[in-house]
Amino acid sequence: MKILPTASIRQVDAYTIEHEPVTSIELMERAAKALAEAVVRHWDDREMPVVVFAGPGNNGGDALAVSRLLASEGYTHISVYLFNPKDRLSDDCRANRDRLVAEVPDVEFQEVGTQFVPPVLSDRHLVIDGLFGSGLDKPLGGGFAAVVKYVNASSAQVVSIDMPSGLMGEDNTYNSGTAIIKADVTLSLQLPKLSFLFAENAVYTGEWDLLDIGLSEEAIDEADTSYYLTEPEDVKWLLKLRQKFAHKGDFGRALLIAGSKGMAGASVLAAKACLRSGVGLLKVHVPACNNVVMQTAVPEAMTEQDYSDAYFSTSSDADNIQALGIGPGLGQEPETELALVEQIETALVPMVVDADALNLLAGHRDHLMRLPKGSILTPHPKELERLVGKCQNSYERLVKARELAREADVHIVLKGAYSAVITPEGNCHFNTTGNPGMATGGSGDVLTGVLLALLAQGYAPRTAALLGTYVHGLAGDLAAHKFGQTAMTAGDIVDSLPAAWKLMEGAE
Repeated sequence: MKILPTASIRQVDAYTIEHEPVTSIELMERAAKALAEAVVRHWDDREMPVVVFAGPGNNGGDALAVSRLLASEGYTHISVYLFNPKDRLSDDCRANRDRLVAEVPDVEFQEVGTQFVPPVLSDRHLVIDGLFGSGLDKPLGGGFAAVVKYVNASSAQVVSIDMPSGLMGEDNTYNSGTAIIKADVTLSLQLPKLSFLFAENAVYTGEWDLLDIGLSEEAIDEADTSYYLTEPEDVKWLLKLRQKFAHKGDFGRALLIAGSKGMAGASVLAAKACLRSGVGLLKVHVPACNNVVMQTAVPEAMTEQDYSDAYFSTSSDADNIQALGIGPGLGQEPETELALVEQIETALVPMVVDADALNLLAGHRDHLMRLPKGSILTPHPKELERLVGKCQNSYERLVKARELAREADVHIVLKGAYSAVITPEGNCHFNTTGNPGMATGGSGDVLTGVLLALLAQGYAPRTAALLGTYVHGLAGDLAAHKFGQTAMTAGDIVDSLPAAWKLMEGAE
């Protein structure tokens, strides 16, 4: 699914109106019906007091139309405040105002100019936020900011139309957080907005749902964007099914360099995940102190002992392998840093670079730029900032990650609630699987193993990153279903990989 810039969404609206054909007021009515149905699904108490705050533009027009439709659904206590301080309404907003007043006289309606006496809001109230939508391009100020602060200070439940008033669709770096509605639910029309996918904006969007309002699929398909939301239909066809006469040599040989004294678990988790993701053969390079642990915990893997007893100190022979993974539990000893640099200089196959390998490369940007073609980096936000510098927010972090992917010609999986798979071309695919139960030590090691297995099997790096990230999250969802989010561990994610891959094999 595409994530379009807000300017492009307006163009899609215009195209739909021109080519369907449908008038703008008819399209607004279509959106209002979808919005009203969603409100009824979430809040089915017809006696609940509903307070509607409508702005002077089309977002306000949506809110006015929703008010009328909710009244027809039997909601008996609806109060509507239309803010019109400049005595200038959009045409469709004005039309819906007139229709509301004419058709639903029982609704308490007030058009606000310069004076506003706010209603009392309690935890029994539902506030419908229709002040501003996706067209906003500067922070709210003055009276509108005061209304937002008043709503946020109340105990009322809040549902925002299209997006929380005050929040911008993409970059909120210079926005004022105190002048953005904090919604419990955001009902986004047709497509998600990029800002919904950033952690710092969750306090404003709450739970967000997508409502199909029938915008032109042709216009959406033709619209340019660098941002996408990965859905099941985007990945289900990526998995290669095995042929009857296949043998282990057909599924690649992988080398994993991981672990240090006290961090054997990281190498075990990554190795198990790699083997649970279809690799033909796996060799794990470990410090001598971890050899018995690895041989015991993962008997299916071959081991290669480092000369050091406690950490990675000597590069491994990477001949006759198809992919190399490095980083989980590696440590940051000076000898490890030198061995990492040497490993990169001699590597001829794509690498999955994670954890301490990323931290060590922060001081070797020249070697970061010399990673083999097809490599994948898997940083969490702090690891990325060590590579690209401090970032003010998630938007800036994404911008810098895209720049790094282009410069180094690598794919980046920027881990988080919506892990972003970033290609060297600058395209960003936000993952939709996974849950907060995966916020536990070792989850990233599991992802490294999954990606390593896919690269070793010959998947293109973009495919490996998209498919591996999706299945990793899917396994996390299965683990959460079985164990609950609080109790699940990274090992539970590994144990759920077989069921996740089985689901993918049977995807329809």
